[in-house]
Order: sequence, then structure tokens, then C-alpha cells
Amino acid sequence: MTSMLELLTDPALFATVLRVMTPLLLAALGVLISDRAGVFNIGMEGMMLSGALSGVLVSAWIGSAWLGLLAAVLLCAAIGALMAIIVNKLGAHLIITGIALNLAASAATTLGLFFATGDKGMSGSLKSGVLPSIRLPVIDQIPVLGTLLSGHHVLTYLALLAVPVVSLLVWRTPFGLHLRAVGVDAKSAAAAGIRVARVQMLALMLSGVFGGLAGAYLSMGYVSWFAQNMTAGRGFIAIAVEVMGAASAWGTLAAAVVIAIAETLAITMQSLGLPNELMQMIPYVVPIVVLTFWASRRRALARIAQLS
Repeated sequence: MTSMLELLTDPALFATVLRVMTPLLLAALGVLISDRAGVFNIGMEGMMLSGALSGVLVSAWIGSAWLGLLAAVLLCAAIGALMAIIVNKLGAHLIITGIALNLAASAATTLGLFFATGDKGMSGSLKSGVLPSIRLPVIDQIPVLGTLLSGHHVLTYLALLAVPVVSLLVWRTPFGLHLRAVGVDAKSAAAAGIRVARVQMLALMLSGVFGGLAGAYLSMGYVSWFAQNMTAGRGFIAIAVEVMGAASAWGTLAAAVVIAIAETLAITMQSLGLPNELMQMIPYVVPIVVLTFWASRRRALARIAQLS
């Protein structure tokens, strides 16, 4: 019991929660933007994989982690634009397009890794870039608080900053108004003069930007290499996080923290000798339980509304 208490009160546990939360939050914010435009981004897993590999390859070839990050963002934004063209111009089904993207990205990143390194498993032979952590001036010198708030990865701070930015974008800008109008009723929005296809393309491109950031964090921050299918379902968990957060930026942050705490506790309990297989289930079981409860509550409220 003492060892468990020591683990739970260790300041490093808070840093682990932030580290686990970062890719989930970034990806979930991307899903939120596309969801608001009525083009739910099921392909987030594939975007994250693509961003993770492109960041590693470009940073290794050019010698700059920041250019690797830029490459990941641009590639995933381009994938978002391609999704919009396939759905709006070619008439493909949005969900099927997203599933196809995930399958294609899984195969393409493995093939790309093999062509670049001769290895289908991981990019250990490449000297890829790593994005830095940041020490906050003044705060860094404050006991306890400095340990908690300073020294985290640059994309962790970016993810936290993105929450109010996305909230303002969706609820306080003309683009956000168009985004929500298209998501509620695309035909009415078009009748009001809103260019629906353009708004949805921009939404998917922005979603891709966040997917690229999340993927680059995994391979250039969480670890310093790319591995086959290294996202391990995080893109799908990010979708669950966005739903748990009720398509709200602040709600998405809260949901990401809950899932990150669950995964961190799972990692911590593995170190205490508990079965690894059981602990590894926790980050996947928690969203299912929460969403099941949320759906049951919505049905109950709907029944009450019908009776009243």
C-alpha cells in the first residue's frame, strides 16, 4: 500500500498524464472541428500514422525536427483536403472513406518505412529529430509548482493552448458560425449563401493539421522513432474523447484528461506486478463504459421529455 501511495503522489505521475494526454487531445480537437462541419473524421488514425512517419523521415533527411513537424502537418492537411474532394466531388461515403484512409495509411506507412530503412518494424536506424521540452522562466524556480508546470514537451503546451483557441474559433468567429451552420443543416446553409464544400474542406484540413501534430508528437516527442502501427488505436480513442466531451473544446480537454489518467494508472499498476494484459485494457474500456452511460442517460432524458 505504501508503494502505491508513493507512486500516486509522485509529481512525475502528473507529467506522465500530460504526456499521455497530448496526442489524444490534439487528435480529438481535430475530430471536433470536422464534426462541427458535419464531416466526422473517422480517418484520424490514418492521419496520425502518416504524420508520425513523415515527421521522422523528413527530420532525418533534412536534419531539422521543426521541418519534420511542418511536413507532418502539411501532409495531413493535404490528406484532409483529399478526403473532402473524394466525399464532396466524387460522392464517396464519408465513413467508408475514413476507414479506407486508415487501412491505406497502415499499409503505406509500413511500405514507406521499409523503403526508407529496409526495416518494416521501426526507424531505429534513422537519426530523426526530436522536438524539445520547454522550461518556463520564473515558474521553473517555484518548488512543487515548477515541477508540475514546467519542463513539458512543446506540443503539450501547444495542445493546452489550442483548447481556448478552438473554442473561440468555433463559437466566436464568422468561420465558426459557418462551420456550425453547415454541420446542423448543409442544405439550409447553402441556401443562405455559405459555400458548404469549401467549409467542409477547410474543416477536414484543420482536422488534418491537428492529426499531423498528434502523429508527430508520438514519433518525435513521446518516443524518438517511428514503429509500425505505433498509434495503437489512439486515433479511435480520440474520436471517443471528442464524443465524451460533447463536441466542446473544454469538454474534450476534460475527457482527454480522464482517459490519460486511466492509461497512466494502468501503466503504474503494471509496475506493481498486476497482470499486464488486464491493465492494458483499461484505456480502451473506460471510453466504452463512459459512452454507454452517456447514451443511456440521453435515452432516459429523451423518454422524460416525451412524457412531459
